[in-house]
Amino acid sequence: EAKKLLAAIDDKAPLKYKLFFNLLAYCGMRRGEALGLEYKDINFETSVLSIRRTSNYHQGYGVYTDTPKTDSSYRSLYIQPKILTLIKLLKSEQKQQAIACGDQWVNTDRLFIKWNGEPLHPSAPYKWLKRFCEHENLPFKALHSFRHFVASQALASGVDAKSVSSMLGHSQTSTTLNI
Repeated sequence: EAKKLLAAIDDKAPLKYKLFFNLLAYCGMRRGEALGLEYKDINFETSVLSIRRTSNYHQGYGVYTDTPKTDSSYRSLYIQPKILTLIKLLKSEQKQQAIACGDQWVNTDRLFIKWNGEPLHPSAPYKWLKRFCEHENLPFKALHSFRHFVASQALASGVDAKSVSSMLGHSQTSTTLNI
């Protein structure tokens, strides 16, 4: 199901959601970690992405930036060439978007933004995926299921549990294995 959903996303989704869901599915990131990514977190020469912050929402504060969940959630991940290409395309698309917005543009350096450069609301990917799945007649799964997908795929491919745990930012290997 996950592979079928990802294939449909790769085929039909806007660039930002194509990148977002590929990051979740192949890097094992949490929603807030992906939404907190900034271009300065990516080393384009070494294909390494660093998780340094999260983007969250609180009814009283709105969208805000916070630290990752645990100390082990601060991590660096190798990103596949396909994902690196999507990031470069998104950056180029957003430069054009900034020009079109003119003085309404808010420069945040975030990868996942609204039309004017402000950080994307954390519920936006969930709502988009739900509508997409309904439109494509695909079963809807919560965003967190992408983390389970990447962990299952890695373990099934022979990656040791400690490495998978590290990739997911779990502080204990037992957390990865219990899930």
